[in-house]
Amino acid sequence: MRDAPYLATTLSLAFALTAAAAPARAQIQVSEGGVAEADSTITALVGRLSLARYKATIKGLTSFGDRRQGTERNRKAVDWIEARLKSYGCSDVSRLTYDFEPVSRRARGRRRRSSRPRNLAVGGARYRGLRGRTGVNNDSLEQPDPAIRAEDAEPSKPGERQEVYCTKVGTTHPDEMYIVGGHMDGIGWGQAANDDGSGAALVMELARVFSGPDVKTERSIRFILWNNEETGLNGSRAYVAQRDSLQARESPPGSGKYPEPRWLGMIQHDMMMWDHGMPRADGTVSKQQRPEADVNIEFQSNSKMAAASQKLAWVFEDANEKYATTYPAQVGRHMTNTDSDPFKNLVPAISLRENERGAQIGAGWDPNWHQPTDVFTTYSDRDFMLGLNAAQTTLGAVAELTGAKIAK
Repeated sequence: MRDAPYLATTLSLAFALTAAAAPARAQIQVSEGGVAEADSTITALVGRLSLARYKATIKGLTSFGDRRQGTERNRKAVDWIEARLKSYGCSDVSRLTYDFEPVSRRARGRRRRSSRPRNLAVGGARYRGLRGRTGVNNDSLEQPDPAIRAEDAEPSKPGERQEVYCTKVGTTHPDEMYIVGGHMDGIGWGQAANDDGSGAALVMELARVFSGPDVKTERSIRFILWNNEETGLNGSRAYVAQRDSLQARESPPGSGKYPEPRWLGMIQHDMMMWDHGMPRADGTVSKQQRPEADVNIEFQSNSKMAAASQKLAWVFEDANEKYATTYPAQVGRHMTNTDSDPFKNLVPAISLRENERGAQIGAGWDPNWHQPTDVFTTYSDRDFMLGLNAAQTTLGAVAELTGAKIAK
């Protein structure tokens, strides 16, 4: 059984080994206060991301409507994701299967109310300033587009669920890996373009880049598209329940193959594109991306792995300075209500977002959250660019942590 000191040491060793193995660096100016150093190989890998590809992947996901779990559109989206990952050359494309039986709305509400401190946003951050309306739209007639309304019409049914993952196998440490995730299901009678098509597309784009035939990493990377996030993180909880005990077990013995490498860290992406500022006095939110928009990198300060998770968060902030083209990043301590939660007491875990989950998204800063307006056409290129900058941030950090190289 792993404990916090062991994991903190493992993470520190991973940083040290990656730094020692890093190739020659090229300097780039990132701020008036100084110069950060960017690895020229990682800069080249980040350059393989593009706004057009990122948008196209989100567009592909939205062709399945909201991808609500327990529906045919969700199953077709899972098939589509699997086919795309295979087309990228990502190895070990697999599915995790589990059963889902929904909890009644009344029981779920009692559970949430009993666990939430009064006057605090979800996750411990305190609400301040103006607040907008939040909630889940369950009225089909709120969706004005009849085509989207028809796509989303089939109700969810209990039963078997599946989610897809694939793996970039490390060359020298195949028994160790970082998990990079985003959820592919949505709700609200829209297209779930931002929540969480933006995060799922980010993960798929990283899988494409790292799966390039000339890309080698010392450590493994698992790319996973969670299902059932909207029902209580059921897909990520099922993964932890089924695969935690399998970590670092060579199978078959002597083969050098590790179906579940040891987890070094978990990085989640959930709602990447909308940072338009605080609601106005009338509850409306600006239609324009705010000039000071940023990528939020969160860890959970009351988790057992808080110290190591915070360290991992700062690695990502540093990568943002070196590799993100447009938007800066900031680190916060209230990671909550996303698929990194089941991992937070086991391994260093962080979440990348458009806003703080509790104090901002929970206060209505994103009016499209779980609403019919969460469709592809709602978002501008500046919105998509914020998501792309999160992809650049994660790619840069994970490439550093895993010792990525481009073969010549």
